[in-house]
Amino acid sequence: MYAEHFGLKENPFNLSPEPRYLFLSEHHRDALNCLVYGIKEKKGFVLLSGAIGLGKTTICRSLLNSLDDSVETALIFNTAISEMDLLETILAEFRIRPRKNSRTKKAYIDSLNKFLLKNYAAGKTAVLLIDEAQNLSHGVLEQLRMLSNLETEQEKLLQIILIGQPEISATLMLPALRQLNERITVRYSLAALSPREVRDYIEHRLKIAHGPGPLKFTSPAISLIYNFSEGIPRRINALCDRALLIAYTKNVSKINYKIIKLAVSDIGEGYFQKTMNGWRKAWARLTA
Repeated sequence: MYAEHFGLKENPFNLSPEPRYLFLSEHHRDALNCLVYGIKEKKGFVLLSGAIGLGKTTICRSLLNSLDDSVETALIFNTAISEMDLLETILAEFRIRPRKNSRTKKAYIDSLNKFLLKNYAAGKTAVLLIDEAQNLSHGVLEQLRMLSNLETEQEKLLQIILIGQPEISATLMLPALRQLNERITVRYSLAALSPREVRDYIEHRLKIAHGPGPLKFTSPAISLIYNFSEGIPRRINALCDRALLIAYTKNVSKINYKIIKLAVSDIGEGYFQKTMNGWRKAWARLTA
């Protein structure tokens, strides 16, 4: 609605996980490198955890786009599944056709193992990425541990990447999942953006959208964005999107603290962890 008005080719603050818009903060770059390292060194299991809205799914999609033909990938994003659902989904993602009339765990695992051995012989790597891993049941997590036993004498045939909210780390600490937890030797916990990175993040997204043109975010505005978003990219996107809409309706191109305050009110304080009292304290610090 406002993109053309501000000379933008598209909405720079869309909430969808678009790899083109991935902003490589120090933590996001390290997280992506961690995933690549786990795959290249064939560590078997890799765990990426982080709070809601930090960009874990965007990192996952960016990783998939960066892999070449030597890597066969399977992506699972619906994690409210049973053990059989897991196996069926893995086979479907790898385009494996199990034997007819063989809907058993053993038949599925045999088919998967055959595929992985053929894949290995061709010099390829097989990677299974599971997003929203915090929703996996204990049974499914144990099934994943069993799949990690598919290996040659030299290396694991299947690299498994678990991506989820911090609860997944707590779940893995349970005694029943100790064997799985001890197999995950490559881990990374994603952190929020710093105040400086929030400014860089906004400028990055505007640049990708072919901006900023006449648009300008003032320093007090960015400070308030950081205060309310707490450096979480999804919240930054929601706040900036609403701020640009308000600026469009007012026919202004400078995004100041007043517009950010209106954007917060429009979205609703319940969306943010901070309250308006928090805003008043933040503004008092800015004006001191």
